[in-house]
Amino acid sequence: MMNQSQVQAQPALGETAWWDAVQDRDAAYDGAFVYAVRSTGIYCRPSCAARRPRREQVMFFATPQAAGQAGFRPCRRCRPGEVDAQAALVRQACEYIEQHCEDAPTLSDLSAHLAVSPYHLQRIFKRAMGVSPRQYAEACRLAQFKAHLKQGEMVTRALYDAGYGSSSRLYPGQLGMTPTEYRKGGKGMQIRYTVAKCKLGYVLVAATERGVCAVSLGDSVEMLEAALVEEYPAAEIRRDGEGRSRWIGAILDYLEGQPMPLDLPLDVQATAFQRRVWEALRAIPYGSTRSYSEIAQSLGRPQAARAVARACATNPVSIVVPCHRVVRTDGGLGGYRWGLERKRALLAQEKAALEPSAKAED
Repeated sequence: MMNQSQVQAQPALGETAWWDAVQDRDAAYDGAFVYAVRSTGIYCRPSCAARRPRREQVMFFATPQAAGQAGFRPCRRCRPGEVDAQAALVRQACEYIEQHCEDAPTLSDLSAHLAVSPYHLQRIFKRAMGVSPRQYAEACRLAQFKAHLKQGEMVTRALYDAGYGSSSRLYPGQLGMTPTEYRKGGKGMQIRYTVAKCKLGYVLVAATERGVCAVSLGDSVEMLEAALVEEYPAAEIRRDGEGRSRWIGAILDYLEGQPMPLDLPLDVQATAFQRRVWEALRAIPYGSTRSYSEIAQSLGRPQAARAVARACATNPVSIVVPCHRVVRTDGGLGGYRWGLERKRALLAQEKAALEPSAKAED
């Protein structure tokens, strides 16, 4: 049926993650790869509802085209070729938005360029990206605006270069600081931070007068300090063991195993979708976990599990926004910006802290 020389082996780590996705029927991986079954000669997308094959019968391919070239036929039930076409359409939409973000393209403009209906484009774009085309365009314009500011442009010039008709279009809170502060790399801002040794290595907690702006975990003080300076190169950054002591003390108490909520004020930069994800993470009870898919469903975006994972990966305030409480559908840890061992330790610590109270109730 197939020529073995046409089959390109995938990395072992990829196959492990992909097989987990097949077992979970995880739709977040649709478009990322397809799997083929030797005994049937058919290839499917990860979320296919067909009966799961035995592992030894399964092969993985990055694209439906590769599976077809190896001699496999597309599944008539899940239609993997259509998923690939939708992923390509979304990629084209993203590229068009990024190239024309200063013109603020409308959904009608985008659908006309791609020759698809606005309704169809809106639906598959939100399912794949977790946000609408308009929200994605707004995020691109904001990123361009921030880049102009960092290059030293005046605020008004940067606004118009990024496509904003007026400063009112840049709504408060998008940057987490004023445009002038960001343009100057945080110049004029006062950031106080503390680095402390903890069970997980070192923790850096930084805050402005408005709230916590960074909580980082790492193996060395130098690495954590360098990352903070890189984000705010012109800010007045000072190490201060006593500054913002209430916020810093609460985080250190948590890291020592005290089961307490960290309802602290934040001063962070985020897109609208990131903020929604982070708010959902802060609502997860201490000692509990949620899957990426469950978070996506709670936001009304059941197909946005991958976008949820990206929002977790870009979380600048670990612990306070507890992205360590988000795991895979099968209970696997998934990813963690600060290292999987730290994620495993945090979850184990929370579970252990709740055991005494659970035993007391029994």
